[in-house]
Amino acid sequence: MRVVASLVAAGCLIAAGPDFRPALPGYHYQFPRDHFSHPDFQTEWWYYTGNVHSPDGHRYGFELVFFRQGQPRGPEDTPSVWRADDLYLAHLALSDLDARRHTYYSRLNRAGPGIAGISLEQHRIWNGNWESVWDQAYGVQTLKAVARDIRFELRLTPRKSLVINGENEVSQKAAAPGRASYYVSFTRMAVEGVLNGASVTGWAWMDHEWSTHPLSAEEVGWDWFSIQLENNSELMFFQLRRSDGTIDPYSSGTYVAADGHATHLKRADFQLEPLEFWRSPKTQGRYPIRWRITMPSLHLSLECTAAFPDQELSSDDIGGNVYWEGATTYSGSSSGVGYLEMTGYSTPVRL
Repeated sequence: MRVVASLVAAGCLIAAGPDFRPALPGYHYQFPRDHFSHPDFQTEWWYYTGNVHSPDGHRYGFELVFFRQGQPRGPEDTPSVWRADDLYLAHLALSDLDARRHTYYSRLNRAGPGIAGISLEQHRIWNGNWESVWDQAYGVQTLKAVARDIRFELRLTPRKSLVINGENEVSQKAAAPGRASYYVSFTRMAVEGVLNGASVTGWAWMDHEWSTHPLSAEEVGWDWFSIQLENNSELMFFQLRRSDGTIDPYSSGTYVAADGHATHLKRADFQLEPLEFWRSPKTQGRYPIRWRITMPSLHLSLECTAAFPDQELSSDDIGGNVYWEGATTYSGSSSGVGYLEMTGYSTPVRL
C-alpha cells in the first residue's frame, strides 16, 4: 500500500499491464530469494521503522524505505545501462522525540551504473549512499544512511522468525482477484549502532511487500499501525478507508505472540476510534494523532499516541507525496512503542 502512494504522488506509477503478475493465493515463499527483488511484480518495498535511545535516554524514531517500481518494456527497447527497467525511490526520516523535530529526505534514481538496486548476490538493497546490507544468513541487516542532518549505521538483529501476513500466503486488500500483496515482516529486531555520533539501542520493525495494483478505486487512504509491546508480543494492522467514509472489510492484521506464533486478524477483530486530531499547516491535512484500539479476542485495550504531532512528509519536499508517518507510544492494558502511518487525509490516494 505505502509504495503505491509514494509512486503515484511522485508521478512514477503507470498502469499495470501484461508485463506484471498479480498477487494471487498459494504463493510458494522461498528464502533467501524472497528477501530481495521480484521484477515480475510492479511495486515493491522494504520498510524499516524503529524507536531507539542513547545512553542518556534521548529518544529517536527512524524511517528508511527502499521502493522499486517496475517499468514496462516494449520490443523496440535496446539494452543500455541507463534503460529504466525499474525506478528506485527511497525515503529517509528522523524524529527527535525529545526535541520534537522531524527531518526527512527523498531520492529517485534509475539503476544506471550501480547508482541504485537490489541484489541477491550482494545481499544488498541500496539507493546512493543509503543501503541495507544482509549477512550471509539473511537475518541480521545493517542500515546505513547519510544526509545533511541524518547520519546513522544501525545493526538490526531479528529476535523472532519472519512472519507471513494474510491468509493463503497473500494479504488481500480488496475483493477482486489480484487486489492483494505478498507481505512479510520482521516484527521485533534489536537495534544497536550509531546515530548522529551517539550510540543508540532499541527496537525496529521491517516490512517487505510486493504486488501489482493491490488497491481498489474506492479505497482512498489507510491507517497502518505497528506495535511492539513490553510483554514481547507484536501487532500489525491496517484499516482501508473508502470514499464513502466506510472502512473496507478487507482491512486486516497480524498478532505475534511472545513465543512467535502468528495469528491473522480480520476486520472484526479490532476497533479503532480517533481521539485527537492535528491539522498540518503545510497541507491542511487533518490527522488523528491519538487513537483508542480495542481487540476483545486478545483482551487488549490500548491508546496510541503520537510522540509529537508534526511527523508529516509533505509534497513539496518529497516529490509530490503527502503522508504522515511517525513514532508512537502505547498505553492501557499493555504498553509499548511503534509506528503509525496515515494516508489520504490531505488528498485521496488515486491509483
